[in-house]
Amino acid sequence: MTLLKGKVALVTGGGTGIGKGVVDALVERGIDKIAIAAADFVDLAANQYKTKNIGGYTAAKNVCADLKKKGIDAIAIETDVTKPASVKNMVKETVDHFGQIDYLVHVAGLITCKPVVDLTEEDWDSVVNTNAKGTFLVDQSVIAQMKKQGDGRIINFSSIAGKSGYANLAHYCASKFAVIGFTISLAKELLHDGITVNSVAPGIVPTQMWIDLAESLRLPGETREESYKRNVEAMIPQGIDQTAEDMAAAVLFFIDNPHVTGQTLNVDGGCCC
Repeated sequence: MTLLKGKVALVTGGGTGIGKGVVDALVERGIDKIAIAAADFVDLAANQYKTKNIGGYTAAKNVCADLKKKGIDAIAIETDVTKPASVKNMVKETVDHFGQIDYLVHVAGLITCKPVVDLTEEDWDSVVNTNAKGTFLVDQSVIAQMKKQGDGRIINFSSIAGKSGYANLAHYCASKFAVIGFTISLAKELLHDGITVNSVAPGIVPTQMWIDLAESLRLPGETREESYKRNVEAMIPQGIDQTAEDMAAAVLFFIDNPHVTGQTLNVDGGCCC
C-alpha cells in the first residue's frame, strides 16, 4: 500500500460524485496536497444537468475549504476540459502551487440520452468533446511534468458504455470507447518514462448523472426511483449499483501498482465480465 503523504494529486470533477469519492479516498490514504479542477459553466447545454450552469467549480471550492480545515493544502481550479488554454492553465496553477503532479485522476465527463435519429450536432459535440477530447487534452497536459519527474500515474474514467453499446447512448458509448483506446495507446508511448496510464470503467453509481439519466429513461407511470432500480437490475448482473468508494478503490489500485499500465478495470457488478 502506497502512503501518499507529500504527493500531489490533480483530480478533475472532484467536487461531486465519483470525483469527490476519489478525493476522499486519497485523503484517507494520507495525501496532503491536492488540486481539484472543475467548471461552473459549460458552453453547451446538452448535458445531464440540462443547463449550462453545472456548478462543479463551486462544489470544488467547497470541498477544498473543508479540506483546508483538516490541514490539507487544497486548491480549486476553474477548468473547462474541452478548452486547451483552460487545461494548460490548470496544470500551470497546480505546478506553480505544488511544484509537481504525481497523480492525475481524470473523472470529469458528461452524458445525454437520445436515439441516434434525434441526435443533434450539439448533443454529439457536448458529450464527445468533453469525454474524448477532454481526456486527450488533460492527459497530454501533464506528460511533460511527469516525464521531468521521472514518474507519475494517469488514471482516466471510461464506463461500461466504453465496452458495450447501449440504445440511446451511442454518442456517449463512442466517447467512452475512445477513452479506453486512447488510454492503451498513451500507456504504450510512456512505457519507459516511469508513467502508468490506466482507466476505470464504472457501472451504475447513484451520482447526479444517473439520477438525471433515470429521469430520461422513465417508462410511462414510472417514478425516477423506479426507473433507476429497473435499470440497475437490467444492466448489472449482481443486481445492485456501485459506489463512489468502489471507484476510488480502483484508483488506489492503479496508484499502488507501478507495473500495471494500459488497463481498464471494470467496477460494474459483472456487466462486462
